Amino acid sequence: MIPLSSDTRHLVAALFPVDLQEEVERWLREECADNLPLVGKADSRSLERIRFAVLKLSGGDLDRLLESIDLAQMDWRDLFVAAGFAESLTAHREWATGVLE
Repeated sequence: MIPLSSDTRHLVAALFPVDLQEEVERWLREECADNLPLVGKADSRSLERIRFAVLKLSGGDLDRLLESIDLAQMDWRDLFVAAGFAESLTAHREWATGVLE
């Protein structure tokens, strides 16, 4: 299980109500980590692009978060396309900056 980066935790706090944040963080740590296909060795920073895409697609909704995690587990490259992160290696950071401002 790979911990969440501080930026990922801030996004969870910005997108989800307080009563869901712990559950969302648990889903991300347990189901959206180095257990994803083709991820290999990873750390909290290298997983940000995937985790940010999941959070973006969730729109702050737990059911949509779980659907997005399912997509990441099938093929996170499709997740990047769905989130609009496929064309740029920094799109996830740009999106996060907008959310956190």
